[in-house]
Amino acid sequence: MVPPSVEDEDVGTLHFNDEEEVPSHLLKYWHQRYDIFSKYDDGIRLTNNAWFGVTPEPVAHQIATDIAHLAPPTKRILIDLFAGAGGNAIAFALSGRWDAIYAIERDPATLECGRHNAALYGVGAEITWIEGDCFKVIEEQLAEVCGEAVLFASPPWGGPEYVGRKIFDVEGMEPYGLGELYGGFGGRGGQVVLFLPRTANLNQLAGVVGEGEGRVLVRHYCMTGFSKGLCVFYGKWEDPTQDG
Repeated sequence: MVPPSVEDEDVGTLHFNDEEEVPSHLLKYWHQRYDIFSKYDDGIRLTNNAWFGVTPEPVAHQIATDIAHLAPPTKRILIDLFAGAGGNAIAFALSGRWDAIYAIERDPATLECGRHNAALYGVGAEITWIEGDCFKVIEEQLAEVCGEAVLFASPPWGGPEYVGRKIFDVEGMEPYGLGELYGGFGGRGGQVVLFLPRTANLNQLAGVVGEGEGRVLVRHYCMTGFSKGLCVFYGKWEDPTQDG
């Protein structure tokens, strides 16, 4: 049974059933809805802004697999710093790798979408959702576990306008540029992963790392032959050359 459309006066439609309901600027994403969430017809909810920021499900699962494989075995906690509507957090939970997953989201409506979506995938109990700014939440609520955690961030890229940039300036991201993200999280637990546009400036990604902090691992993630983004792995990771 197809669930009814859900309306919220403050944030707009949270679930669209028919194309006629979809605002024109979201039609591109609506047509890709099953790539974004394979369970979309089960009642997936997204605020209008959240449509732009969700990692496509196959990409989210591959990122989760890579992080699970490359992270040191002693790291059993995953903190999703910009959880949005839950795409990455759900994939992390489904991997079965983590003893605890914390998903931080500053927008309450988007957080409720994420919590709802995680329940649809059967992993609602595996994720602890926290409303607030990621920097404040880390300082005030999660400081004690940071040293035992892998920190994952898919920060806002600036909406769909990023696609037109030949080289994406990662220092110009809002509200937090690369320097602020790395400065705030890079030295806390040893493993930080940022999911960024495929055209992210590689010189900038490498430039924030100081001497003796190790090499930077970058992996591109593709779907149907096209790059959807890249992950930059900061800190000490298991040697990917030993795969197999």
